[in-house]
Amino acid sequence: MELRHLRYFVAVGEEQHYGRAARRLRVAQPALSRQIQDLEQEIGFRLFDRLPRGVKISDAGKLFLDDARRILQEVNDATARAKRIASGQSGTLRIGFVQSMSWQGIVPDSFRHFREHQPDAELQLKPSSSSEQLGVIQSGYLDAGFVFAPSNTTREFAQLQIGFVNVVLAIPTGHALTKLKELRLRDLIEAPFVWFPRRVSPIFFDRLMAKCARGGLKAPRVVQEASDEVVILSLVACRVGVAFVSSASRGRLPPGVELMPVTDLNVPLPFALVWRKDNNSPLLAKFVADVKSMVQQRGRKGEILG
Repeated sequence: MELRHLRYFVAVGEEQHYGRAARRLRVAQPALSRQIQDLEQEIGFRLFDRLPRGVKISDAGKLFLDDARRILQEVNDATARAKRIASGQSGTLRIGFVQSMSWQGIVPDSFRHFREHQPDAELQLKPSSSSEQLGVIQSGYLDAGFVFAPSNTTREFAQLQIGFVNVVLAIPTGHALTKLKELRLRDLIEAPFVWFPRRVSPIFFDRLMAKCARGGLKAPRVVQEASDEVVILSLVACRVGVAFVSSASRGRLPPGVELMPVTDLNVPLPFALVWRKDNNSPLLAKFVADVKSMVQQRGRKGEILG
């Protein structure tokens, strides 16, 4: 039994007439009659009683007609669902992001745009560090991620550069260092620091430590570690110490904290959307295209963010 047998049967069952059903289906009437006969032979009972003019559906045929309609509708629905997924109109898209960049700008705007323009698709969001995201994207559990992208990402990754953020010093309001007209690394030798553990971002940790050492801050006095920048800023607000944070944190500073540039600390962090090159998800392709359009419209590629 093929789907065309069911379509032919439904047409004849609804029209109660071979001629009208044939015109509706745009097939020759003899061919339609043969298909119905083949179907009756296969299922082992008559679907129609032949009349001098037209046909009359049998009691068994009436029951079979209801099921045939349901089967055809389910096939049509399944086809439509698959077509929406194939065209990127539905399905699931899993995106990671670093929290420090989620307060304003392209990251939250891209999420809002996706939800507005892809209402039938599911967007799953996972906040996590850049290094964690790269591992999860590589394993296939995330489709893409907004990360501070290291220059040595593997060849299996594609990336869209969004911009850069600078490293600045978060410092309690009224701290003695805020009175300096120009803040340098050597001025921070005695300052207590809130610092992030190396495991959070080994490459950036080593790069930052090397920059500090060259500027005379060879051994920062770390009094507290914290992995999350929100927690770090909170600890600075509590006057536990000072901390190096991204310039993107400017839009979410807690009361009692201000940011200061450090003249001889230049550690720009490239920020990018990263995904696997072999990920053929239509939803991902649309998301990447939308983010690329946002970057181009705002002219922010290569620009300092925050």
